[in-house]
Amino acid sequence: MDWRTKLLNPTPRARRDYASLATPVYRGSTVVFEDQSSVKDSWDQADNGYSYGLYGTPTALELAARLSDIEGAHRTLIVPGGQAAIALVYFAYCTAGSHALVPHSAYGPNKEMAEGILRGLGIEVEAYDPLIGESIRTLIRDNTALIWCESPGSVTMEIQDVPAIADAAHARGVAVALDNTYAAGVMFDAFAHGVDVSMQALTKYVGGHSDLLLGSVSARDGAAFEKLGPVYRQLGLAVSPDDCSLALRGLQTLPVRLAHLEASTLQVAHSLADRSEIEAVFHPALPTCPGHATWQRDFSGSTSVFSILFKESVTPAQVENFIEALELFHIGLSWGGVHSLAVVYPRLERPGKDYSGRLVRLNIGLEQPDDLIVDLARAFAAIG
Repeated sequence: MDWRTKLLNPTPRARRDYASLATPVYRGSTVVFEDQSSVKDSWDQADNGYSYGLYGTPTALELAARLSDIEGAHRTLIVPGGQAAIALVYFAYCTAGSHALVPHSAYGPNKEMAEGILRGLGIEVEAYDPLIGESIRTLIRDNTALIWCESPGSVTMEIQDVPAIADAAHARGVAVALDNTYAAGVMFDAFAHGVDVSMQALTKYVGGHSDLLLGSVSARDGAAFEKLGPVYRQLGLAVSPDDCSLALRGLQTLPVRLAHLEASTLQVAHSLADRSEIEAVFHPALPTCPGHATWQRDFSGSTSVFSILFKESVTPAQVENFIEALELFHIGLSWGGVHSLAVVYPRLERPGKDYSGRLVRLNIGLEQPDDLIVDLARAFAAIG
């Protein structure tokens, strides 16, 4: 055999009994079968065997299985990011003529998708008050196919009564999806509280270091999984095995990071609660957060992100000066990593409320909380 042909022989030469504590990174697109009768093309590789790298290599399936274990899910699909996870859920449950409900406080790109792609496809997505609870039954129509929840809400941190919403939805045969990113899939038990599909941006707490983009979609049962799977296949939601490997590593330190982030964030949040410049601190563990009592009932803890609302006497220009005076806090839109972040939302839309550039979202990282409190104090002094 010519040496050039030998170089293309995929048969392993090294021993295969290497037992490692780390999941190997399997890169590959093509799956080789033993014979023609074994050839298959199935998206459900966990049950039917590997068919193509598009549906995940063993690295991605290992991540999916571990997430299913900790979330109590029937099965999980790994997708390229949180927005891809949202799209997968929408397209799995909604078709032309469908009606869906999404809270006003949902992640901004979720609502942008509703007003953009989905509207163009003849899918109507209606925004609702996140604190509506069981009264959401009054918004359910005969063509309602999906109800989104996000608790706490993005930026304004409203805690939703997910069990009440789920009960009302299921009474009408409507599926409930939850963006469970804040709770990292572990501080709020989505399926025990009636959710059918739970997604999260693994970019945040599971990745944990601001160096990957991934999402997950977890199904409560086989029926939900069968709704998601064919759409997952058709959308071609391939993920990088390298990113999956980083997420698997992140899972191992997730409990330690979450415990540190919770303690540090509470310390920082309490330090801000009595400042004369602040009207309210929107942290789920504080009574000033909308839906605080529901958080106490349903959640096992809090994480690293919360918001502060400056008083009306503080101008938007002063709020911007406050942000730019921070030294340890970086200006950025994401959260869940090891670095503290701050960003102002000058055009945040919430019905019946006018925050007028006075709302700042903070993400607390792994810096020492006393240092962060000093940094915030300096920024307050800078605005006078």
